[in-house]
Amino acid sequence: MTTRLIAAGNIGSAPEFREFPNDNEEPRRLLRLNVYFDNPVPQRDGTFKDRGGYWAAVEWWHRDAESWSRLFQKGMRVLVDGRTVCDRWEDEEGPRTAFKIEAQHVAMLPYRLASVTMAPRPADDEQPSDDATA
Repeated sequence: MTTRLIAAGNIGSAPEFREFPNDNEEPRRLLRLNVYFDNPVPQRDGTFKDRGGYWAAVEWWHRDAESWSRLFQKGMRVLVDGRTVCDRWEDEEGPRTAFKIEAQHVAMLPYRLASVTMAPRPADDEQPSDDATA
């Protein structure tokens, strides 16, 4: 069973990066996040109360997962676009079921960020350099 999900939440623990061999090809890279998806409901006094929030494991297979694992931090607000998937397995206690989110995109939201620094743009071999003469 799968359902499309686009939701904002807070990362609850340090991101986990894992790399898996892929025969002779580039390894597959996985970023795992534990995210609390809240449901803030406005109160009469102007505050908000969380109703029906939940924790979910977010798995994002991405070639830049290692870089993202250094950027994402516990407490950071993120927007997750993906699908919910039901995982079933058995262990010593019997059959288990859990839902996880297979992310297609994970974006940082600007709440509580102190600054943002852009990395240099990669060189483009097709564009002439600034010192090229015509």
